[in-house]
Amino acid sequence: MGALKAILLYFILYQTWKIAADEEEWKSATATYVKETSGSIIVEGACGYGDLHRATYGKYSAGLSSMLFNRGSTCGVCFEGSPSVILTATDFCSPNYGLSSEYGGWCNFPKEHFEMSEAAFAEIAEKKADIVPVQHRRVKCDRRGGLRFTVSGNFHFYQVLISNVGLDGEVIAVKVKGSRTAWIPMARNWGQNWQSNINLVGQPLSFEVTTSSRRTLTSYNVAPANWQFGQIFEGKQF
Repeated sequence: MGALKAILLYFILYQTWKIAADEEEWKSATATYVKETSGSIIVEGACGYGDLHRATYGKYSAGLSSMLFNRGSTCGVCFEGSPSVILTATDFCSPNYGLSSEYGGWCNFPKEHFEMSEAAFAEIAEKKADIVPVQHRRVKCDRRGGLRFTVSGNFHFYQVLISNVGLDGEVIAVKVKGSRTAWIPMARNWGQNWQSNINLVGQPLSFEVTTSSRRTLTSYNVAPANWQFGQIFEGKQF
């Protein structure tokens, strides 16, 4: 009976946590948009994803003000906006302290602001609108396929871009392991690029990724021994 009670208590606590996580409170913010032809939000961005269509994030994306961007930690997080649209955080909206935060300096600290892609903004307002008030909350990310690891660097500097992260989308810790090494903690370089100064060339690579909900996922031997810089590998999904 003791074991049964423990299992029942765990189930109740898990469901309580799940409901709380799914029902994050709505917060107030503002939103503008950037045209795809002139903005960096679709093809560049401060998170390092590059072409968002290739990164599987598509056209519903946004740059975040400093208050929301959190020095790149929020890259990959999903937000629900009201009127309803689901966004992925893929860029940084730079402050402009030469302008008032009420007009032009929308991304000035401590404002919460979304600089949306044109397609996303069109879901909530007419494009002729200058700036609109929105309600937002973080939601779980629904991703197809596994986590993606894009390898870059050289023999003395190893970097991996992590994308297509499900669940809460926010990566807070990464470890890498070669066939001849122990687990090596990596440091955030910028956005969702993580780095190590260990030479891992010629070794199969495994990755351990931890999200802000403290869930850890290990993908073993994602990259074969003959991996090359510039290649993309797919692991497990949360």
